[in-house]
Amino acid sequence: MKSVRISNAAIQPDQELAALAGLGGGALASFTGIVRDDGGVTAIELEHYPGMTEASLSSLIEAATARWSLLGALITHRVGIVAVGAPVVVVGAASLHRAEALEAAAFLIDRLKTEAPFWKREHYADGTAKWVDAKASDEARAERWA
Repeated sequence: MKSVRISNAAIQPDQELAALAGLGGGALASFTGIVRDDGGVTAIELEHYPGMTEASLSSLIEAATARWSLLGALITHRVGIVAVGAPVVVVGAASLHRAEALEAAAFLIDRLKTEAPFWKREHYADGTAKWVDAKASDEARAERWA
């Protein structure tokens, strides 16, 4: 099972991961990214390049399933305006054993942060908004999987 979903709708992490949990493996590892108040942020706005984004995320899942013995993997990502406290991304990996699932989930989120064509704008309580630049720390984490 391989799943990529990009949506304006709210993410329900348990529902997203339910399909992986039913694959009969001994391990399910996941990461849920939640919008945080980073110095007065009230929401983030995410834009993407339709078609290209799905292809990029599918490529990440293909790379993960080629590298680790997975039963399944998924990436679900929000776009549009997402309020502080709401899930913005869920990645999951299912396998027979924990090591593969844990490593694959880390790989998926680390590489997603640097390779997927998403653009993020932070909205602030004072009504202003600012586009967010790429972070060197995200690049460093992604490089460890090269």
